[in-house]
Amino acid sequence: MGNLQGKNALILGGSRGIGAAIVERLVQEKAQTSFTYNACASAANELAQRLGAKAIQADSADYQAVSNAIHQTGTLDILVVVAGQCVMGNPLEIDPAAIDQMIDVNIRSPYHASVEAAKSMHEGGRIIVVGSVNGDRMPMAGGAAYAMTKSAIQGMVRGLARDLGGKGITVNNIQPGPVDTDMNPESGPMRDTMHSFMAIKRHARPEEIAGMVAYLTGPEADMVTGAQLTIDGGFGA
Repeated sequence: MGNLQGKNALILGGSRGIGAAIVERLVQEKAQTSFTYNACASAANELAQRLGAKAIQADSADYQAVSNAIHQTGTLDILVVVAGQCVMGNPLEIDPAAIDQMIDVNIRSPYHASVEAAKSMHEGGRIIVVGSVNGDRMPMAGGAAYAMTKSAIQGMVRGLARDLGGKGITVNNIQPGPVDTDMNPESGPMRDTMHSFMAIKRHARPEEIAGMVAYLTGPEADMVTGAQLTIDGGFGA
């Protein structure tokens, strides 16, 4: 622990689940850590007080709010985009407004946040987006739009890795499979279906995703960029 001493980190969507685990791990690594939240003020404030992090209210669907959060945090060494939405169901019946909202959060926000943060990042900066293995594989009906947003992240990361490589900034995509969070609890009704696709028959733990983030933000990952790093128990194998 302590690889990130003196680094300034911002996690977009850090109040619970995978985001909270990443906040905790980066604090353990000694980064000066801030995170955004939207509606979970009590959870965000409790986490911030417990860890000594800074909580910032910002709706990830709102470009200006995300931009303000980035500027409020100062020059970043690390940006981790976790905030996301999952809209599933029959595409013939889903409200188009719900799909547009998901696109705002899952695609537009990571792109604009990455570009805004990179404007002032120094050499050695790290940008990480938490995508999904569903960008590679959607084995169930009802996930077309969600998978579309996660595939878009793959292209974005590859392109920005080239655009920002000259500045010494790395850009990577972490692709979890099922993770035991409030959004997708291991005790939920889809457990057996999801595990049937997996080589390791369990949900991942949020701290396992945070461990991959810690590696990508650390000094040993200088040459990792434009990568799609899957941590899914073999869901996409």
